[in-house]
Amino acid sequence: MSIPHRPFRLMINRHAGTPGVVVLPEGGFRRAKEEIATWEGHAPTPLLALEDIARTARLASVHWKDEGPRFGLGSFKALGGAYAVLKLLQAELARRGVANAAGSAELAAGEHKAATGAIIVTCATDGNHGRSVAWGAKRFHARCVIFVHETVSPGRREAIAAHGAEIREVPGTYDDAVRAAQRTAEAEGWFVVSDTSYPGYTEVPRDVMQGYRVMPDEAFDQIPAPPTHVFVQAGVGGVAAAVSVQLRARYGAPKDGLGPKLIVVEPTEAACLLASAEAGELTTVDGALDTLMAGLACGEPSLLAWQELERGAAAFMAVPDDSAVACMKLLAARRPPLVAGESAVAGLAALLLAAREPFARSALGLEEGSRILLFGTEGATDQAVYDRLVKAG
Repeated sequence: MSIPHRPFRLMINRHAGTPGVVVLPEGGFRRAKEEIATWEGHAPTPLLALEDIARTARLASVHWKDEGPRFGLGSFKALGGAYAVLKLLQAELARRGVANAAGSAELAAGEHKAATGAIIVTCATDGNHGRSVAWGAKRFHARCVIFVHETVSPGRREAIAAHGAEIREVPGTYDDAVRAAQRTAEAEGWFVVSDTSYPGYTEVPRDVMQGYRVMPDEAFDQIPAPPTHVFVQAGVGGVAAAVSVQLRARYGAPKDGLGPKLIVVEPTEAACLLASAEAGELTTVDGALDTLMAGLACGEPSLLAWQELERGAAAFMAVPDDSAVACMKLLAARRPPLVAGESAVAGLAALLLAAREPFARSALGLEEGSRILLFGTEGATDQAVYDRLVKAG
């Protein structure tokens, strides 16, 4: 069970392991974990052993964290956007003198509906984050406007609108939608709940990322033995940074080349974190960002994510679109089938491409005793897109 060989990019991070700023304090994570655990429908998502893939890649084990069932929203993003909406509403109700410490249960019950109904939250999205923000706004009785760019699929727009959000399309890319959401929020007095951060805007994205940490925390509880390598995909880098922080919190920082290695994976056409690593500073990738890995089509890294990954990632990789499609088909052909969306499989693609290429295998330290952890960050969040990609060719 393998995928066709395709060209890929690999950069070993020369700054890995150097001291840096604390991006996600532990107290914030404990509060996020405790809060999310109280939500109706909360349950750890499955961790699956992919024994056939491990054999093919000549590795000891490969485990896949399947985020498809998360809160019925189809992706890990359910952990971040909705939690950040809650935190924002709690802070705003306290600022307005409505409630000094409103709990999530009373907000969900509509006890402060008159006040929360006057608050509008907004963000840009490729699909999954906007769905989480819209779900959180509906759950806690706020209003919601979501900005999408031209290539966000109809199915993903409909999934967001199903939670009562207004959808506004803007020309250009995801990064253009981010700027449009920010401009409109400033003009209208709305509140941005973004999963990307930039100078002057970090606290809400920090809450988003603290929510994301629940996913790797669960995986580390579930996995039979500590991983030697973790491959995780990245758009702006928020989830990769959350995994990096939790990896270090659980297993400590790698020393003398030992300890779990984090490999951050992006699409070839939108590899802004790899470009930043090459430049040695946060760098924007321009252009159309024309990748079918829709949730990863980002040209501007998150400031917070870069502050973590510039020293937390062991390596950065960029993989082509057709390798992602091949991995979707590979997983769909298993028995029972494993459903993974196009943005979920970049880490698997990077693993399989690197494992068969001698230089990359050696550079990453992939050996027959290596234990790999992958994050399947979404299921089929747009069934029509999934069916088209898996059945094509």
